Amino acid sequence: MAANPKPRIEEHYHVYHAEAEVLSGELQHPIKQPLENYGRVAIEKTRREGHFSESVGETTVEGLISFKAAHTGVSGSLLRNKKDLWGNDHSGWVTLSTSVIEGLNVFEVITADRVVAQVSTEHALTDGHVPKVTFLGTRFENLQIAGYRVQPELELGICGDRPAHDQNYLYDRGFLDRVQQQVAGIAGAKGLPESLKTQYDAEIASIDKLRKGSGQGKGSRNGQSQLQCSLVKSIGPIPIPGVKIFGNVIVIPDFGIVTLAEIEVGIEPPSEPFGQTSSTPGNYFQLNMFNMRLGCVGGGSVKSGSVKANGQSYP
Repeated sequence: MAANPKPRIEEHYHVYHAEAEVLSGELQHPIKQPLENYGRVAIEKTRREGHFSESVGETTVEGLISFKAAHTGVSGSLLRNKKDLWGNDHSGWVTLSTSVIEGLNVFEVITADRVVAQVSTEHALTDGHVPKVTFLGTRFENLQIAGYRVQPELELGICGDRPAHDQNYLYDRGFLDRVQQQVAGIAGAKGLPESLKTQYDAEIASIDKLRKGSGQGKGSRNGQSQLQCSLVKSIGPIPIPGVKIFGNVIVIPDFGIVTLAEIEVGIEPPSEPFGQTSSTPGNYFQLNMFNMRLGCVGGGSVKSGSVKANGQSYP
């Protein structure tokens, strides 16, 4: 009698994905010019560990937007038998994405000595597909508007601890509570421009949909695959006539709308890059330190200090 075949053991592995860039967007006036993805570096869905970096020297875009220096970096690595000082196990696949810009100047209105965007995800070796995330290291140094100091207070823990039972962040009630409180505070603010009110009302509606589906599994539901929030807890007063602050959003007359430390948390759909399928989608986390919609003095859209980290464990 033939021997029974040995059961097939599926290999457990991780696919890294990370991106970082310094500056991107498009100017509409006084010149019409795309802003190439300065300093872009990425790990594009690979199982291979590694670190990649890019440095950009002093740069100016026709004297309108400039920075003195910048660098970006992304890495993916596997940690085994790694414990912290308190005995907590941090063994797993770690993805790190960093963007640093020094001496930023946008139309002589927005300036900063140094801006650091950083996000890191940690996927456990044997426990699920949803990572722990941290934004440790992220900060603004001497951010100013027209020479006046801007003092944003950051809440680096807005995403909270890794949800229990491998629950996706978009269906974790604790995360949804924090995001809803933040978004509702902006949507209900007196004097909020109509375009922003429409945007944040839509975000609240999305959160309501996600609440109705939370706890019913781990996949994408209700057609919703991302939410936006911010690392900014509050911004101190800015003594410039007409400037208004709504959460992490600054409305500057004759300049435009500046959104600080904006996060997008979305679903990373399962795929089959190496012949195996992950039945459970994970999360990605994208951070933009500046998202500017310019008008009057200059026109266009500009993002600066952008990082993204995610990945997928298999099977």
